[in-house]
Amino acid sequence: MSTTTGVHAMVRRTHEGRVLSALRAFGALSRAELAERVGLSRTTLSEITATLVKRGAVVVVDTDAALRRGSGRPAERLALDPAAGQFLGVDFGHRRVQVAVADASHEIIASGVERYDDGTGWTDRIAAALGLVDRLAREHGLHFGALQAVGIGVPGPYTRAGAGGAHITWKQHTAPDGVDAAFAERFGSPVMVDNNTRLAALAEAVSRPEPLSDLVYVRLSDGVGGGLVVAGRLVTGARGFAGELGHVTADPAGAECRCGKRGCLETVASVPAILTACRARGAGTDSLDDLAAAVAKHDPVVDAVLRDAGSALGRVLGAAAMALDPDEVVVGGEIVHVAPVVVEQAAATLRYEMYAIPAAEPIRVRAGRLRDSDGALGALTATFHESPLLAGYPETTAEEEPQRSAP
Repeated sequence: MSTTTGVHAMVRRTHEGRVLSALRAFGALSRAELAERVGLSRTTLSEITATLVKRGAVVVVDTDAALRRGSGRPAERLALDPAAGQFLGVDFGHRRVQVAVADASHEIIASGVERYDDGTGWTDRIAAALGLVDRLAREHGLHFGALQAVGIGVPGPYTRAGAGGAHITWKQHTAPDGVDAAFAERFGSPVMVDNNTRLAALAEAVSRPEPLSDLVYVRLSDGVGGGLVVAGRLVTGARGFAGELGHVTADPAGAECRCGKRGCLETVASVPAILTACRARGAGTDSLDDLAAAVAKHDPVVDAVLRDAGSALGRVLGAAAMALDPDEVVVGGEIVHVAPVVVEQAAATLRYEMYAIPAAEPIRVRAGRLRDSDGALGALTATFHESPLLAGYPETTAEEEPQRSAP
């Protein structure tokens, strides 16, 4: 694509964004009202709105006949199509894919999950994700002709191509077995890919009125991962490994990890590791539901396993907190709501690890506010590009804008 064409594409997207923002803020507007609010000529505005209507982002809702004075032909009024999925967030876990769809006002209009085996290949994982998107579209009456961007979280460690300081575009990111290409081909929209737990950290950081300046986040799920917010920015590191707490050694003589090392935190504090440890000690815990039932009954074996996992987690978090001195440490994942003792024990261990550090107040350790959808929500947040936490993140560029296929 030539530079001139790329600049035109970038300008067009900017105009479209301004029109969508005006409709989001003010509701239904005529083309004349839109032109006035966004500062575009009527000719340019007519071209932009025609494209948005054709794609399904905007619909004609009525005319201004009831509002206008005097004679003249009533003007059509345009509004955002509430059934248009404008942004798509996808979180690939080791054993499930989570999808969330947001409209132009950034409200979640559909979400769901599809499960698969840990050893499932990426071709089948991608097929499961696309099948889930199709199912959500049918169940909620959605369409994706107006899709602006797709955010995808993949299990880490995830290394970006070109990392190390040079500016890179989303198009240059290489996800496992072409996950980015598959979604770009299917939807004809810009695709962003990053580590799923880093995106979950983003979702947690912006889930409060004022985003945190410094945050350590760890998620206990099928695996264990983390994310770091440092000086108000979500960081990736020189090689894309920043926040990969699941592969910090918690027990040098421990079990072999999927990464090839021994005793990683993931082998102790992930959901499968906790369930396995409970079963090894005689507790019948094959699922999180079983674990929740055992916690409710105050099973001493389960409580001991959870406290061991929390202690290991606290030691790793203590080391990270000593290095970064964060405002908060957040522990996410469904298990922290099922078994809050994990967070309690992690907090107690972290306080012990940092006892010699004088401070006005201790570091706050809390359970994540979000549930298992946090990675998909973080992927959505990254596509919005509205959070100051994303300063320095690569922007989608016009040079390689994909051709939009028919919905």
